[in-house]
Amino acid sequence: MNFEWRTRYEAAVEVAREAGGIAKAIFNGEFDVEIKADLSPVTIADKNAEAHIRARVQKLFPGDGFLGEEFGDEPSTTGYRWVIDPIDGTKSFVRKVPIWGTLVGLEYRGELIAGATYIPMMDQMFHALRGHGAYRDSTRIRVSDVATLDQAHMCYSSVSWFRDAGKQDAFLDLASAVARSRGFGDFYGFLLVAQGSFDFMIDTGVHAWDIAALIPIVEEAGGRMTDWDDEFDIHRSDTLASNGKLHSTVLEYLNK
Repeated sequence: MNFEWRTRYEAAVEVAREAGGIAKAIFNGEFDVEIKADLSPVTIADKNAEAHIRARVQKLFPGDGFLGEEFGDEPSTTGYRWVIDPIDGTKSFVRKVPIWGTLVGLEYRGELIAGATYIPMMDQMFHALRGHGAYRDSTRIRVSDVATLDQAHMCYSSVSWFRDAGKQDAFLDLASAVARSRGFGDFYGFLLVAQGSFDFMIDTGVHAWDIAALIPIVEEAGGRMTDWDDEFDIHRSDTLASNGKLHSTVLEYLNK
């Protein structure tokens, strides 16, 4: 076992939980909401949570780099980079919807090697290290075995995102072909795929920090995660996570 990978993976789980706790304390009270240049909301909870992760990691692993939603890119001198979304689901957070999470992904020389996603309001930690499986807390998780769309359960973010991407008709055709579709957006839909509750999740409008922590979890659970061209690029805005069995079929719908 790679000692450097393991120690950083364990730290990712720890700091995700700590930062999620910081955000939870703010969620339960009153807070102001700012609107960023891209028109997305941000709160003191986002900023404090990311600042905590960066400070803790800098102390533990000097020279490691960062890419975070709130404080940007900081180059690495060690080959390791931490990709941070302090609150994935800020729009839910500000509306007091309890489905939001703290995401910490870990890269080594460009490869995503580990991910930790903490859901404070459920006190659930999803985590994975390459070659060692995916877990919800201490329970190993696995994607479903559903192989046909008529039996499949589909997750998505928002219909408006697919309209803006010019894929509204493809989305509606796909939603009509499955047994059930539910709008569990943001990180949560991906985790539902990883634990086998849903069979695929389609999303667009994402950033690297939205998915970096999720890719190792989905893949170590036996699933697949690509962009809509069936390639891998965490900087693409479109993504599909599936149990693997439905991946090519869903891509055919999205690319009609």
